[in-house]
Amino acid sequence: MLSQTYPSRNRRTAILLALAGVVVPGLHKFYLGQRGWGIAYLLFFWSGIPRIASLFEGIWFLVQGQTAFDAAFNGGSALPPQPAAPRIDPAQVGAIADALRQLDMLRQDGLISEYEFEQKRRRLLDQID
Repeated sequence: MLSQTYPSRNRRTAILLALAGVVVPGLHKFYLGQRGWGIAYLLFFWSGIPRIASLFEGIWFLVQGQTAFDAAFNGGSALPPQPAAPRIDPAQVGAIADALRQLDMLRQDGLISEYEFEQKRRRLLDQID
């Protein structure tokens, strides 16, 4: 679970804290907003398992790359921005609305089936999206 207090986490800091976990395990978990895991690492430090896990996680953060780290711990903030929605010409919307009305009249008059109406309606609406 991501913490609201740390909106952006630095990969290098996470690597250093994870590798420092060989001495004091769990610091990187607190930094990454995973408080429950951080507490578990501290509670079981005597067993040696959290120290080994910290070492492996430090290596994992180092190997995985910035994009994968951001996707996992920064809410995917390194993903490329999505293109803006295309601007819709109001005249085009009006023309499509008129075509939909005519299409509905054909359906009501029984000149096209419900299935044909739905297919053509979707094609017209896809022109807006």
